Amino acid sequence: MRTQQKDRALAMNELTVEPVESACVMSNPVGLYVHVPFCASSCDFCAFYQIKPDAEKIARYFSGLADEVRLISWSRPISTIFWGGGTPGLLSPDQLRRLGELVGALPRLEGSIEWSVEMAPASVTEARLQALKEIGVTRISIGVQSLRPALLDGLGRQHTREQALRAYERVRSVGFQSVNLDLMFALPGQDEALWLEDLHEAMALKPDHLSTYCLTFEEDTALWVKLSQGKVKLDPTREAQLYETTWAELARSGFEQYEVSNFARPGHACRHNLNTWEMHEWVGLGPSAASQYGGVRGSNPSDLALWSEAVAKGERATDDRTTLSPGSLLEDALIFGLRMNVGVDLAALRQRFRPALGEHESVWQDVERRVLHLVEDGLAQRERDRVFLTPRGRLLADAVGAEIMGLFQSSE
Repeated sequence: MRTQQKDRALAMNELTVEPVESACVMSNPVGLYVHVPFCASSCDFCAFYQIKPDAEKIARYFSGLADEVRLISWSRPISTIFWGGGTPGLLSPDQLRRLGELVGALPRLEGSIEWSVEMAPASVTEARLQALKEIGVTRISIGVQSLRPALLDGLGRQHTREQALRAYERVRSVGFQSVNLDLMFALPGQDEALWLEDLHEAMALKPDHLSTYCLTFEEDTALWVKLSQGKVKLDPTREAQLYETTWAELARSGFEQYEVSNFARPGHACRHNLNTWEMHEWVGLGPSAASQYGGVRGSNPSDLALWSEAVAKGERATDDRTTLSPGSLLEDALIFGLRMNVGVDLAALRQRFRPALGEHESVWQDVERRVLHLVEDGLAQRERDRVFLTPRGRLLADAVGAEIMGLFQSSE
């Protein structure tokens, strides 16, 4: 998952408490995210940091990674690995093996761990897949977005329908444990019928996992410019309808929804994302990569040259760097936990944060009041200690998160 950083002044930051690292997270999993910033071209909707590769930039990238790895105190073994981008699949087979060797030298949990790699359809070749299989990758996520040529053109995607289908066949033939397809809906020019065509065709391929994202308009993207010019328009009513249609169709086909936008067959939920949504720890390597590790949250500069210069000087995760208070971490655990279908276990959260929050019992009274409001508004249900969003609440998950975001700002 690409976690966006939040820099908020919370009332809880002023409390005198034990460090978050020792009190809350030391016994929990550690994920590793590696950002590979190289892309052949920029899609109209993408706001992630990316650059076109050349020999000098790739050499600088690998040198920077080696420097950054040496800066981290690897106090616990890694439980999940995720390579995102950019397009990790633009690296050559030998470069993928080299990146795998760097990651493989880090302390990892014994036995099988989940190792995911994002790939664009046009970058999927048998040689690259074999290299990924050799280094231990278990999960491939293919950024299909759509199988309708006109919609792909509208997104600025550089692959064809035929390349997407061929990429899936190649991934399956190599035998990875899990295969995910990324799809997008509420695209310009896409009605419900066209979305259902994409969804049904994707389901017919029998992937292990499907991620279905509603198109968002990020600043500094080509789609944002089109929106500001009135060439495309937002339609919240249509978006809500497509959400509900998606959930119903996937449920009928045996996919279990475990988060607002993610569906899996039994045993194939993305463990790396679950670790992130549960607000445990992860280390981010590479330009723009975010980290939440050792009681600190921050991100690397979104610039290859600035990042490589920083890590060479012994500096990392300096952008938006903040020491995590128990209040901010608890708040985020509620926000992201409620996006998951299982919701959050309030008793478990209280047990997890009790050592850090100590005598500040008023915090839990504020949590209980906020949960009660969500239930009264029909956005959440509560069964004993577990709270989870209703279907209406999942449609308004961003609004629910915004309401919780002020939880500790309003605490006195």
